[in-house]
Amino acid sequence: MTAVLPQPRPALETERAATPRRYLMCRPEHFDVSYAINPWMDVTRGADRELAIRQWETLRQTYLDLGHQVEVITPVPGLPDMVFAANGGLVIEGRALGARFTHAERRAEGPAYLAWLADAGLKEVFAPVHVNEGEGDFLVVGDLVLAGTGFRTDPGAHTEVQELFGIPVISLRLVDPRFYHLDTALAVLDERTVAYYPAAFSPGSRGVLQRLFPDAVLADEADAVVLGLNAVSDGKHVVLPYAATGLAAQLEERGYVPVGVDLSELLKAGGSVKCCTLEIRA
Repeated sequence: MTAVLPQPRPALETERAATPRRYLMCRPEHFDVSYAINPWMDVTRGADRELAIRQWETLRQTYLDLGHQVEVITPVPGLPDMVFAANGGLVIEGRALGARFTHAERRAEGPAYLAWLADAGLKEVFAPVHVNEGEGDFLVVGDLVLAGTGFRTDPGAHTEVQELFGIPVISLRLVDPRFYHLDTALAVLDERTVAYYPAAFSPGSRGVLQRLFPDAVLADEADAVVLGLNAVSDGKHVVLPYAATGLAAQLEERGYVPVGVDLSELLKAGGSVKCCTLEIRA
């Protein structure tokens, strides 16, 4: 049976409006690059934990200054990547699905985030059946979920999300190992608009994105390789790596307000703004 795609979603022409959000973050108290599970990680370079904490605190304060609520999960010793809270689950309309990590080095993060979600006052919280890395590979765009696969999240998790939340899930295949999670190659700007780096996706997935989002912002490689698309938007303000200057200029032309931050130390582990941020959608 041939799947019927949702109708294309032209960008909104109205003035951009910010919506207050609830975010979960994890202070990088145990951050390190002590193993390599993606192309960004080089154990010989190490990491400056104090610098990572200062950069992370700037990001947290940026969200607060923009009027968002930020909650912080207690970091667990021995889990240096726990700072990347986006991978800890998916929350839609007060219901949450926990994460189940691909690599052994991160698997203990799943139960830690699931316990936090269970105590967060949500309607329902579910333990995952299939491997999924939360909002690293699941991005909510209005009444759709874009779902990445190819390097981390099992395609079976795409079906799991659709059955659990009753929301259409669009599978997208990633093909460049530098962009191992969907949130490294695509950013949600508002309920109808995304930005993405086309070369990170398979030909078929590029075709799907072109059909769904004909007015998308297309990033070039220079902005993609500084993880410029690992961004967080409230519908008006787009918090993104400060080095993604070309993407910031495109966003400004579209009426968004880019807010650049420096997370260069966390980039050593293959993460940036969005990786540090899990949205708790009530």
